[in-house]
Amino acid sequence: MSKNEKDSPVLVLEGGISAEREISFKSSASVQKALKKLGYKVLLFDMQQGIDSLKKLIDKEKPFVVFNALHGGWGENGHIPAFLDMIKIPYTHSGFFASALGMNKTACKAVAASLNIEVAKGIIPANEWILKTSETDFDCVIKPNQEGSSVGVIILKKGDRIPDEVKQEVLLGKTFVVEEYINGREFSVGVLDEDVLGIIELVPKDGFYDYEHKYKKGKTEHLFPSNLSDDVIKKLHEAALKMHSFLGCRGATRCDFRYDDKENRVVFLEINTHPGLTDLSLVPELALHKGISYNQLIEYLIKQADFEK
Repeated sequence: MSKNEKDSPVLVLEGGISAEREISFKSSASVQKALKKLGYKVLLFDMQQGIDSLKKLIDKEKPFVVFNALHGGWGENGHIPAFLDMIKIPYTHSGFFASALGMNKTACKAVAASLNIEVAKGIIPANEWILKTSETDFDCVIKPNQEGSSVGVIILKKGDRIPDEVKQEVLLGKTFVVEEYINGREFSVGVLDEDVLGIIELVPKDGFYDYEHKYKKGKTEHLFPSNLSDDVIKKLHEAALKMHSFLGCRGATRCDFRYDDKENRVVFLEINTHPGLTDLSLVPELALHKGISYNQLIEYLIKQADFEK
């Protein structure tokens, strides 16, 4: 640790105004604990206080790096990275371009398709279809175009009615994605810059891998699959690395997939450019499985922190 790093704090951004505010605080708490064990001074800021207050704090305390522990909203959609780029202060995780594209599910799927990565078939424009459709004519998933942690995701069977709440949100200006429901298994692949951390299978005890199953202990089994063919493993690894590299991601990312073993389809769902760092989060679990402790992961993210020139 350099003299500057000893004298200046790490500024951890937490909270914010997104639907994932509560989870951000959980990630932040784990990050704070690790940073203190690593010998860093820690300064906290709840993004709910706004950009002006953040700028004043940075000018006063002069942190040497910002650790972005925000989930959803500003933290993941590129707004915070863009601001930190402008004031030229290093920060963890991906920059503006990668974050903005990664958070926008429609744009991200278009990028994946351009890289010859299979994506779920969808309806475009989704909002128009939602407003004019009363009952679905296929099994589908409807989800907000720019939310994380499976917030607002619903699964409908053929013949189900589209909830009035979704139609109302469309009328209020919220954008949705509508895509085919893919039977099969759910996998996440972690990437740490140029290296694949591994593959983890998610098996919910009931329902699907939604917000509750992600963050409530005991709701989902996390398995390290040993029964995947070399071909499927290769597809998962290559797709995750391609997305990380093409978007220009930095640090840790996580890509989510569905695998239909009956049709042998490996289907990309989305990339998370700011994966969670709670005690139930997947990237720390994948890193540990590869021999990288939580503290080592946090140290790595600090060392890789930068701003886009």
